[in-house]
Amino acid sequence: MKDVLIARFRAVHSREPEVIARAPGRIEFIGNHTDYNGGTVLGAAIDRGVWVGLARRTDGRRRFASDSRAELVELAADASARATGTSSWVNYPLGMLLVMQAAGIETPAGFDFLAVSDVPPGAGLSSSAALELSSGLAFLAAQRQSLPREQLVKLGRKAENEFVGVPCGILDQGVSGFGRKDCLVHIDCRGPTFGIVPMPPGLDFWVFNTHTKHALVDGLYAERHKECMEAALGIGVGLLVEATPEALAAAETRLSRAAYKRARHVIDEIARVERATEALRAGDMALVGKLLLASHRSSRTWFENSSAELDLLVDVLEAEKGVYGARLTGGGFGGAVMALTSSQFDGDGAKRVEEAYWAKFGSKPDVIRAHTDDGASLVKEAP
Repeated sequence: MKDVLIARFRAVHSREPEVIARAPGRIEFIGNHTDYNGGTVLGAAIDRGVWVGLARRTDGRRRFASDSRAELVELAADASARATGTSSWVNYPLGMLLVMQAAGIETPAGFDFLAVSDVPPGAGLSSSAALELSSGLAFLAAQRQSLPREQLVKLGRKAENEFVGVPCGILDQGVSGFGRKDCLVHIDCRGPTFGIVPMPPGLDFWVFNTHTKHALVDGLYAERHKECMEAALGIGVGLLVEATPEALAAAETRLSRAAYKRARHVIDEIARVERATEALRAGDMALVGKLLLASHRSSRTWFENSSAELDLLVDVLEAEKGVYGARLTGGGFGGAVMALTSSQFDGDGAKRVEEAYWAKFGSKPDVIRAHTDDGASLVKEAP
């Protein structure tokens, strides 16, 4: 992808990028909607990512380009309004730039910018966080600066929360920032604190992207967030991570049915994350697989963020040889399913899953075989 980025940068901006940064997409392994509830989550940085090239300008103009959009978006150096329509992708790097400036971090006044990606958008692999972190590293490198990784990750989340307007937790940016090859990232979102959980050898990730997306997905995500906060208030805790199953049971009659169901999922899911962490350390993949399946069923029943397409994929994958477990990955309401497999599951197995999906829905999911990778990094420094 580095060569692709350089060639595209030359074609669009008629010069070489001075700095290049890359950040990986991520798989939410287990811990669905636990992050903004203060819980724990496990995720994997993957070998697909977003690459950003940047070259400084002396005239204060900011020119944004992307391999996924034909048009060049040009903004003044003092622009701070959110872009709309086909230019809205610019909000991720622009938001990162603005929160860095607000934090007193020096950023380039003018620049030519280009992003290229092999992370499929809308697949629940968080191309947005990868774009934020790679942009942040490029802005820093252009000024010959660096930041502690935790601060960079927090700025990425702040950009998405406060500028883009998505009330996400730290999962996406944390995994993209702290990823390590052959490992999962464990995040305790209360700190947040970041740790590494080694993965047993011989495992593969398969992602099945349905290309389905609920028309109201952004509103539904915000609605779930609100219901979780409502549940915490009704139970009498600051965040659901502080609630026990017993406290939830005692508060059930005080909660709306929706708030109770969201809390039930989150409280149980946090416990599943810790059990999965212990099982991974012990090499008990059978238990890990059961926990993944239980996570999906809880998302479907209690959090109600699954779909018929996602449910079918999980059911079909569960019956396949070599599949330890499968679950929706990401925010839900469409998107993708992740399967954790041994080498016994291969392209033939993936084809059978595709055929079952075709028989039901008349289309085929995109199939991505992914491996763990390292987190966000600077690829080329400023001269």
